[in-house]
Amino acid sequence: MTSQTPEQFLLDADAVPEGAFREAQVERDGQPLWLVVTRYQGTPRAWLNVCPHAGRSLNFAPDRFAVDDRGRLVCAAHGAVFEPDQGVCVAGPCRGDRLRAVAVREVDGRIELDAASG
Repeated sequence: MTSQTPEQFLLDADAVPEGAFREAQVERDGQPLWLVVTRYQGTPRAWLNVCPHAGRSLNFAPDRFAVDDRGRLVCAAHGAVFEPDQGVCVAGPCRGDRLRAVAVREVDGRIELDAASG
């Protein structure tokens, strides 16, 4: 995890190839905010790193995420499966729920929070 302009910068764009899931951290209101960042159909996307089923982190180790054979994110705690386009849970204990999206954008080779969205 790189730390440049902690309010905005998440990752270098080349650190998130198509289909990869990466962990990033920013600070909001003095508190760390952990995110899952991916690239789907060329566009970076991000969600809070919190499974809606039990409020646990989705990763099984720092910056390590499980992915099924269809490229979907799998919660390491209870096996919930999330689509990489909108973060909708398609299998597991929170089926039909979704991850909480965080707006990001890619600018000059960097993935950053989209300040225009709040």
